[in-house]
Amino acid sequence: MRAIFIRHIFFIIFPLILSFYVFPILIKTAFRFNILDVPDGKIKNHKRAIPYLGGAGLYIPFIATLSIAYPFENKILWFFLGVTFLFFLGLVDDLKILHPAQKLFGQMLAVLCFLKGGFSLKNNFLSDFLNIGMSSFWMLLVINAFNLVDIMDGLSSLLAIISSFSFLIIALLLKQYDISILILAFLSPLLVFFYYNKPPAKIYLGDSGSLFIGGFLAALPLLFPWSSQSFDAYYTAVIILGIPLLEVFSLIVIRSWLKIPFYKGSPHHFAIFLKHKGWSVLKILIFILIMSFFLSIIAIFFLFGFINFYTLFFLGIIFLVIWCYFIFSKI
Repeated sequence: MRAIFIRHIFFIIFPLILSFYVFPILIKTAFRFNILDVPDGKIKNHKRAIPYLGGAGLYIPFIATLSIAYPFENKILWFFLGVTFLFFLGLVDDLKILHPAQKLFGQMLAVLCFLKGGFSLKNNFLSDFLNIGMSSFWMLLVINAFNLVDIMDGLSSLLAIISSFSFLIIALLLKQYDISILILAFLSPLLVFFYYNKPPAKIYLGDSGSLFIGGFLAALPLLFPWSSQSFDAYYTAVIILGIPLLEVFSLIVIRSWLKIPFYKGSPHHFAIFLKHKGWSVLKILIFILIMSFFLSIIAIFFLFGFINFYTLFFLGIIFLVIWCYFIFSKI
């Protein structure tokens, strides 16, 4: 048990220190080579150009930590290949904007890596074909969810932190220590990034960071050894990642209603709706923090049998009513 504790401490401290070393270098590098997010007056309304290399600040400490001390196996290698592919896909898009079809194709290749590693639903009620299809859809959905939600200082990283922490608690309670240290290697750089990304942001994720985060959190629930007889674990993952998934759903509905292609940018994000109501960035982040914790708590309680499905459904309705009231009401 002592060895497990020491490993967890290492996977907290080492990437934390490395991240504080790497981020200032990346900020200077971005300014030097003009790798900047320039305001466009539409969706990008920040006051000045901001460095884009936040994704590298997450990826470098994560990979360095795992290279030193993580137990590698075939499944984990495919996992690393998938998130690495997403990181470089996003980096290319940050440097030279890709067409949405090109990005989707690249994401599908990353999902193929995850599938090759065995990252798919483990349920006896579905055929292998349906398992693979639903798993692919899930991963593409989460990858794009974190890409879409990254439109405000601190927002995407805060959602990723709460989601990661929730999965960390589950891994520890299930004594899945290889998964918990993997999460810590991801979570520690994320906390440092939030320090630099909180308003006013000194650095942005860029697509390299948002796709990397999305890929990690898309594949992570499929790494757990869930029972093949129940969907409860997958409900839990959906609830924990509920806010980014709601963002995707609402954007598709709104853009379809307005006859805007769903893959094209538009100012119909929930954070922008709240800004139009006069909310400050800090107030929005606090609201998202509270709502995310609410979802995570009920998800964990449901997974471990403290609440049943009917209670979960009732609490979900309450959440949606509160969410729609604050986001879409004219008050």
